[in-house]
Amino acid sequence: MIEFYKMSGSGNDFIIIDNLDLSLDVGDLSEFARRICKRRFSVGADGLVIIEPSDAADFKWRFFNADGSMAEMCGNAARCTARFAYMKGIAASEMSWETIAGLISAEVQEDIARVRLTDPSPVQAGVEIETDGRKFILDVIDTGVPHAVAFVDDLDNYDVQNNGRKIRYHEFFSPRGTNADFATVIDRQYMKVRTYERGVEGETLACGTGMVAAVVTAAQRGLVESPVEVMVKSGETLRVYFEKQNDLWRELYLEGRVKIIYHGFLFEEAYKS
Repeated sequence: MIEFYKMSGSGNDFIIIDNLDLSLDVGDLSEFARRICKRRFSVGADGLVIIEPSDAADFKWRFFNADGSMAEMCGNAARCTARFAYMKGIAASEMSWETIAGLISAEVQEDIARVRLTDPSPVQAGVEIETDGRKFILDVIDTGVPHAVAFVDDLDNYDVQNNGRKIRYHEFFSPRGTNADFATVIDRQYMKVRTYERGVEGETLACGTGMVAAVVTAAQRGLVESPVEVMVKSGETLRVYFEKQNDLWRELYLEGRVKIIYHGFLFEEAYKS
């Protein structure tokens, strides 16, 4: 049996496994992730985090989307991982770890996790694409993973699923694809954001890197100032901090509550056919 924790960051839920002793032996990790993240058939989650030893930081992770693909970064998974590492004594309340996107640092205070993301790419503003006769004006940015942000008027009633899928698979973003974010600016320090996530292949209740992407592109347009409260699909609110240095966006932080849902053990039936 395999020990695991189920955790949630604003409705974004993850399975976390401590593999510091490198004892996890389940064959193809991508297939393992796909199987245990499948809702109703196994634990079910938006992604899987596997924690392993590192020579450069407190630890390193391998992060898998629900479809088994390996992702460079995930903001809410990072917040969950930070609280997990502190709770398990893997790291102190201030920590850093290796990801494909680069070194991530975080700070944990009780159930609040604050994560510093890697510096984003420059914003590519006003990208126009057309698909199925529909035009989208997008601001494109990489906040550890690729995002395309569209600012819309009626976010609550917007068809995120269908429009997000059209953007995610558009040839402009080939071959990696992109996450698609839809945002509304309420005032200079408050936004609402919904995200269609690549790898989950649907709208999630929250997306950390997507929130940051939406905030930074709004700041690039001169619409917001740090810090910005962001309400996500789950109804929870997170806070994004940022600075502008020499026309580049730096010091990106994502902060919010993290919940421990349960602790358990996986039987082989949960991940084998």
